[in-house]
Amino acid sequence: MKNMCVNGKSYEVKKLLGHGKGGYSYLVTDGTKEYVLKQIHHEPCDYYQFGNKIESEMKDYKRLKEIGIPMPEMFGVDIENERILKEYIKGDTVFDYVLRNEVKPTFVEQMKEMCAVLYPANTNIDYFPTNFVVQEDKLYYIDYECNDYMEEWNFENWGIKYWSQTKEFLEYVNKG
Repeated sequence: MKNMCVNGKSYEVKKLLGHGKGGYSYLVTDGTKEYVLKQIHHEPCDYYQFGNKIESEMKDYKRLKEIGIPMPEMFGVDIENERILKEYIKGDTVFDYVLRNEVKPTFVEQMKEMCAVLYPANTNIDYFPTNFVVQEDKLYYIDYECNDYMEEWNFENWGIKYWSQTKEFLEYVNKG
């Protein structure tokens, strides 16, 4: 496997975890511990406009940390190489649970608890189920993306459509 560096420290890439609109996330190790290394990309995205992605990641992380959203710790940012090193939270994504039709009511309850602190802070996150990992029945938001609150993009009006085997979820799966 290849290695990737963050601020001069080398990490062995174990596997690709996922690819989103902002970057590629890899499971990496320093030989002792596992981490997630996010490599920012600049591929076009027809439904979302970005500014400076690495600055946005840092700003969004700080905002969500202040709000108190359960998420992986950010360990380092390599601005020059546009890489972020963060805590690896091992577990299946909510997307995996939806595919198996095994979403537990507690997952939606935890999401609503997050919304109860996000909305008063004028904040939405990306509620798509690939952005949430379940570890020991606790939900973690593994992305750092957030935006100012807009009702049409909140969990109840948009996100929930993908948290069970709805028409929207099945269309997404069949499209990919």
